[in-house]
Parts: sequence; C-alpha cells; structure tokens
Amino acid sequence: MDMTPPSPPPGHQQPGPPLWLLAELTYRCPLHCAFCYNPVDFAHTGAELGTEDWLRVLGEARAAGSVQCGFSGGEPLLRDDLEILVAEAHRLGYYTNLLTSGVGLTEARARALRAAGLDHVQLSFQDASREVNDFLSHTRSFDLKRRVAALIKAQGWPMVMNCVIHRLNIDHIDRIIELAIEVEAEYLELANSQYYAWALHNRDHLLPSRAQLERAERTVADYRARLGERMRLFFVVPDYYEGRPKKCMNGWGNVFLTVTPDGTALPCHTARMLPGLAFPNVREQAVADIWYRSEGFNRYRGDGWMREPCRRCPDKEKDLGGCRCQAWQLAGDPAAADPACARSPDHHRVLAAVERANHPQPAAVAPLLFRDPARSRRLGRADPRYPPPTGLKPPAP
Repeated sequence: MDMTPPSPPPGHQQPGPPLWLLAELTYRCPLHCAFCYNPVDFAHTGAELGTEDWLRVLGEARAAGSVQCGFSGGEPLLRDDLEILVAEAHRLGYYTNLLTSGVGLTEARARALRAAGLDHVQLSFQDASREVNDFLSHTRSFDLKRRVAALIKAQGWPMVMNCVIHRLNIDHIDRIIELAIEVEAEYLELANSQYYAWALHNRDHLLPSRAQLERAERTVADYRARLGERMRLFFVVPDYYEGRPKKCMNGWGNVFLTVTPDGTALPCHTARMLPGLAFPNVREQAVADIWYRSEGFNRYRGDGWMREPCRRCPDKEKDLGGCRCQAWQLAGDPAAADPACARSPDHHRVLAAVERANHPQPAAVAPLLFRDPARSRRLGRADPRYPPPTGLKPPAP
C-alpha cells in the first residue's frame, strides 16, 4: 500500500495526516434525541462493517498518521465487539475515547473496556433534571446516566460530560453545571446545537434567543471564575449569532476522518448529504488513498473551489469559507458562502431564523420531530434538507 502523500491537485493545499479518526460503529441508538447529528436517512444505511473490517481500518488509519480514535455512533456500546476494537486501537498506539449515552455500560463492561485500554469517556446528558432529560431523549435514561457516571469515576477514567444546549434547556445551564460538579466531571462541554440533520428539522424549537444566550454566557463566566482549574468549561455559541462562519472541522479534510457504520469515509460526519460527491468506502479503498487521493476529500481543500465573496475575503484563511453542509442546506449550493457569514448573499436565511427565535410564534411552529428508524425511513424518501415535519409536541414551558 502506497503511504506516500501525492502532490496536491491545482488550487489545493497538501493535507497533513488524518490525525483524528472518528469510528461511527453503528447508527443504532436507544435514544431518540431531537437534535441528533446522525443523518436523517440513517435507516437506509447499508450493513455495518464487521469486526475484521474495523480492525483493518484501525491499522490503515494508524499507518496513515491517525493518533486519536473516537468510538461513536449511534450508541457504540450496542456493538458486541467494542472491547475487541478498543484493545486493537490501544495496541496500535491510539489515544482512545468512547462517546456514549451510557446505555449499556454495565460494571462488567466498564471493567472489560478498562482492561482493553480505553483511555477516556465522554458521557452525554440532555439536561440536569430527570423530567427534561428523559423528554429530550424520549427515553427514561437520566437515572441510568447518573449510575454510569459513577462507574466511569470508579474505573479512574477522565470524564467529559457533554450536554447539547438549545432553547429547551439553556435556561437550566446553572443546574447542568452543578450536575457536572456533582458527578466529578473533569470537563464539561456545553455545545449549542448545530443545525444539521434532525436539529435542522427542529430548529424553530431549538434555536435559543439572544437574551437566553447572553444569560447563559454570563452564567458560564461566573462558574469559570468560581471553579478555576477544578473543572474546564467549554461553551460553544451557535454560529447563527456570530455573523462569522466556523472553521468547520478545522478545515475540510485537514484533521478529521469519519468512517460511518457502512464504511463510507467522510471529511465530517454530515458530509454525506452533499450532492455531486462520491465518497469512497473503506471496503473498497485503503484509508491512505481515500485521505490523499479521493475526489470527495480533495473537493473543498484549499481555496481553489471558492467563489465570491469568499475568494477575495480577507478572513478566508480563518474560516476556510465556513461549512459546506450548511451552505448546501441553507443556500442549496455546497460551494456557496456559508450563510452564517454576514457577507453571504444568503445570510438573510439565518437572520430570519434568528428573528423567529427572538420573537417566536408558537402556533406557527411544526411539532417536534424525534429521531427514530420509522421516521428516518419516511424522511429518507424526501428532500434531505426540507422534509415534511412530523413528530410530537414538547410540553408547555
């Protein structure tokens, strides 16, 4: 297998190695979160990679330069071979991270994963109260998550507690931080929902108001000052309010390599939605060839693909044009300027969503759509950006 990086195509920069491998082992999940980033049509995904395929992918990615491996999903604990994959990643020299809802992490499995060499666990909560957590996940999981947090600490793992922040829980951010203190998390990631896949369907329910964001930022700042080094707090503001696009995944094909359950390789976990790109599959092509040579990974590297206003923008090196998936979803063109940018001719679409968030009209909002396979099968037959809304209404505030 040729591991030598080829010369980059004209207009593209030479990428470094795929430092971060995200192994999405399965799209199966016991939760039904309304902000899930898994594809809306996940139920149409092909058969999952088997153990031997994943072992080969781990070896090829490590040989290509990957140093960190996240095991994700769906819920990766639904894979019976998770311990085998973690042990192989550990043997190869990866720093390993399990991203989990906690469902399925028993004491026996925790011990087995520790013995396999798992380095780190990221545990998700949906809220600090049982009622809201269980509503948002559409599953009775809060008490289980509390028990799993204790298991993680008992094994001596460093723990990141993750809570996706949005309109329905942002006003509880002080209680979420207190919960993180109580379960002794070393890190708390308060990442505002990004509006892809299921979250895009539910955006009018999920996008917070500016007043909510400002209150939350003040609360986080107060806790940072009080906690010092006791716990690291990360608060990620939605780019709808920034006026500037984010440097998506630290740049297209620059650092992150995602391998989906059926073996499709992507430069980010949502890129599969983009039209006109044939992303390769690890069943058919080696990881190094995918990373350095595939058209899908090279399409938006560098700046040769950019149009105006991005091409001559003085900030293009800071944001690399923003998010290609957001450009496709909001502007209908993956090569357009990210509409989150105030310079984009499609920025009015973001401003309209922000206006609705700041002055909501509840009667006009479609019912909240929860992730599940039956809905996925229905929605997969529709336009993946704007399928017809359906679902369940949230409880009255």
